[in-house]
Amino acid sequence: MRRGSADTSGPWDLAAPLRVICSRAPMRICDNGGWTDTWFARRGRVFNIAVTPGAEVRLEVFANDGRRDRVLIEADNFGDRYARWPEDPAWDRHPLLEAATRRVGIPEAVAVRLSVRSDAPPGASTGTSAAVSVALVGALTALWGRAVSAGDSSRLAHDVETETLGWQSGVQDQAAAAWGGINHIDVEYPRAVVHRLEVPEDAVEALGSRLALIYLGRSHRSSAVHEQVIRQLEGRGPDCAELEALRRSADAARDAVVAGDLRTLGETFVENTEAQARLHPALVSDQARALIAVAARHGAAGWKVNGAGGAGGSVAILGSPDPADREAMLAAIEHAVRGARLIPIRLSAEGLRVSEQRP
Repeated sequence: MRRGSADTSGPWDLAAPLRVICSRAPMRICDNGGWTDTWFARRGRVFNIAVTPGAEVRLEVFANDGRRDRVLIEADNFGDRYARWPEDPAWDRHPLLEAATRRVGIPEAVAVRLSVRSDAPPGASTGTSAAVSVALVGALTALWGRAVSAGDSSRLAHDVETETLGWQSGVQDQAAAAWGGINHIDVEYPRAVVHRLEVPEDAVEALGSRLALIYLGRSHRSSAVHEQVIRQLEGRGPDCAELEALRRSADAARDAVVAGDLRTLGETFVENTEAQARLHPALVSDQARALIAVAARHGAAGWKVNGAGGAGGSVAILGSPDPADREAMLAAIEHAVRGARLIPIRLSAEGLRVSEQRP
């Protein structure tokens, strides 16, 4: 087959793979202290909670016999399927997938069919792209026969985004995807030290039932607002009051959840969301404010605009202890907030998992 051929059928679909490597990684919500895990903050403290759905990768391995291109990418959420060579100099349709493949590499003796999917909508501000990158790095590392560690996968996935692609990225998303669990993360950028928190069993059970993730109906996009915030924070320096408030909210969330105090935990989510708004009012959108107002009327303990904030994305809500109040809240949100919808989630004690299946 000629290099870069558009023919993505016969040679792949008719042959049985030699190996099948599968990997998965969770996404994160409730990221108190976000913005402090960045190059301009230099040092940070972040609290976050890993949840599923995350990202799933399936890597089918074939002999490199000249009958097919070296990589076939299948981005299931986009219905996209195309052939590529890992050393191609320009990015094509899905730069993150292509950059990870180039960074880790493909052994010369093989060609691969790479399928990636997630049940979370793109642009939900829940670290889904980091989950994809961590899961893909994990599968590709296993392809080389090397051990897959959480630390190495987290660091390499971050390098793919920042060094290979030149994107802005903190380090908390990759850490949550690699380690899973409920975490407090100390950052000396780009180094992240993950502390898995020991949370009382009844508090974990309550979190699992009371946390709700609401997608605001459109993908979050980095914007001029985010660039303005970055310039402002860079100019103010790492010890500025805005960043210190965010760091404190991460510590407060850690202390509350370890004590099993979900009322106080919810308060820390509210405090962090307001601290985001002080960076720039547009980081907590009018749509998010409308959702928050409904949640407050139905006894929610707290709410967190996920990620950096801004238009679109998602909000995590720590609902009332009363199941009837939570049901009424979700129904009211669906009625009152145009485009909002519930994304079913489960707490994920596990981070990156890589396994090999029989072809």
